[in-house]
Amino acid sequence: MTDTPIVIAGAGPTGLMLACELGLAGIDVLVLERLPQPRTVESRAGALHIRTMEMLDQRGLLDGFLERGRPLRDVHFSGLGLDLSDMATRFPYALFLLQAEVERLLEERAAQLGVRLRRDAEVTGFSQDETGVTVELADGSSVRADYLVGCDGGRSTVRGLAGIAFPGTSATMTTMLGDVELAEPPAADIFQERREHGRFSVLSYGPDWYRVLTNEFDHVAGRDEPVTLETLRKSLLKIAGTDYGMHSPRWLSRHGDAARQADRYRVGRVLLAGDAAHIHFPAGGQGMNTGMQDAVNLGWKLAAVVRGQAPDLLLDTYQAERHPVAARVLHNTRAQTALWRVDDHTSALREVLGDLIGIDEVRLRLAGMISATDTRYPMEGTDDLLGRRMPDLDLEHGRVHELLHRARAIVLDLGGLPPLAAVVTGWADRVELVRACPAEGSGLGADAVLIRPDGHVAWVTRVGEQPDLDALRAALTTWLGPAGPHGEQVRHGPALPPMQNPD
Repeated sequence: MTDTPIVIAGAGPTGLMLACELGLAGIDVLVLERLPQPRTVESRAGALHIRTMEMLDQRGLLDGFLERGRPLRDVHFSGLGLDLSDMATRFPYALFLLQAEVERLLEERAAQLGVRLRRDAEVTGFSQDETGVTVELADGSSVRADYLVGCDGGRSTVRGLAGIAFPGTSATMTTMLGDVELAEPPAADIFQERREHGRFSVLSYGPDWYRVLTNEFDHVAGRDEPVTLETLRKSLLKIAGTDYGMHSPRWLSRHGDAARQADRYRVGRVLLAGDAAHIHFPAGGQGMNTGMQDAVNLGWKLAAVVRGQAPDLLLDTYQAERHPVAARVLHNTRAQTALWRVDDHTSALREVLGDLIGIDEVRLRLAGMISATDTRYPMEGTDDLLGRRMPDLDLEHGRVHELLHRARAIVLDLGGLPPLAAVVTGWADRVELVRACPAEGSGLGADAVLIRPDGHVAWVTRVGEQPDLDALRAALTTWLGPAGPHGEQVRHGPALPPMQNPD
């Protein structure tokens, strides 16, 4: 007998996003957070990328984030600007929003969904068997759960206790960070330069509030070496030749460019997500976003297994899909830190890359990588749509993202295909059949698609083709589990009325 189906260790963006996904699916969730109070000052991350905003939009949550954030038209690759304004999305920008605010909004949503959050609750041990996991806490208490998910950061206790290796590359540089006030700030809201002794950035975070960062190469500070305003000032003076009148620090910190990834995301009933599974230099602001995207990939799968609808093997697809994504993030952040070095050879390389970014195909390729809009999961079949995110098409009575607010799979019938209903009936408790017409100019080139709860396409039939119903059954079985009792009425999506079949 378990106390709760799911225990999540860590109430950062990844853990809270996962808790929201599971709560939306009706799963009882307990989040254990080591810190006694929410973070209000410390915000390592500061932006949401396109794919993360799309996922929040799929759950009907994005408006609250947009109200509190500031759009940024550009992202960057090692400080080289990437214009997003022509990206194929409703949100062709990054959203400046501090991690502390992201956590606050997600915590509010989790509470609305009935998620339980215990603060000052540090995980110190666990044991697992065939029926569950017993999680031990620092206060001597324990919790019994079906599954434990470690979302407890780069120094993850859960990862260490699980014996999961964390291979990668060690730090080669030191970054100091300070959220401070400046008496004489630079004119630009985002100011970054490479100089003889390193690289520095000054980012405007609000009225009289700036984030100052310095990068010193080939110097690795001790892990526990303190950061003071004077050490940051000294570093900035060395690199920039000025401290911009820096004073009144809110937060000071230090990190390096170590890049490591768990060799396994799952050991039995214990899984990892976010920084517990991968760490890297925060180049391009990808870390928080990658973790939240981990959570959306894992949440619906874990819910299906806990409900007994899908076999435990479904959880293995989490690593198969997300491990390569994070590996590529580590790869591109290593490349970006290499391009920040200040020698003549690197400067020449930056000039060449800067010219190449002027080519739209190159710019969009890099922007798709940083924003995660080019993520494609491995799927059976050859159609280019398979595994990719479903475009948020305008439909006659709504749009695609509105169909995903309840995190249920969707069979979207755009071509009036009567045979689909008979197939979908076997999964009527897990999937909705929505018949709709795309709005003018919103064509997909497909008559029907199966959209997973995370918004990725798992089956497609092109316009004019005979639908492969066996392939649809196979996809439904793979992603939603075996069919249930037949004869149930197919559920249609609430946002769109059924489309009349052609005569």
